Amino acid sequence: VQLVESGGGLVQPGGSLTLSCATSGFLFSGYEMRWYRQAPGKERESVATIRQTGHVSFHLAGVKGRFTISRDNDKNALYLQMNNLTPEDTAVYYCSAVGLPDWGQGTQVTVSS
Repeated sequence: VQLVESGGGLVQPGGSLTLSCATSGFLFSGYEMRWYRQAPGKERESVATIRQTGHVSFHLAGVKGRFTISRDNDKNALYLQMNNLTPEDTAVYYCSAVGLPDWGQGTQVTVSS
């Protein structure tokens, strides 16, 4: 199983980023996929989940309306569109397949002026 996150970077408050997660080694379309994040000094927290059907759940009240999770089963890829970013969104972002123990290396998102 491989999960490779990309798309992070340094962005000013109010800016946008789109994260991608390229996957391989498992049947992507058969799994719920989830984005997590881990801020400095804090525990990893789940951000959003997208089911195989496309149904979406957000786990952080502060991201609903700003973040969009999506998937492309043909490309075995997961995405997280993040708008109106704030410094509180600064974290390493990870993707995961729910039920599998594997993690990628994460992608750093830094929101700062």
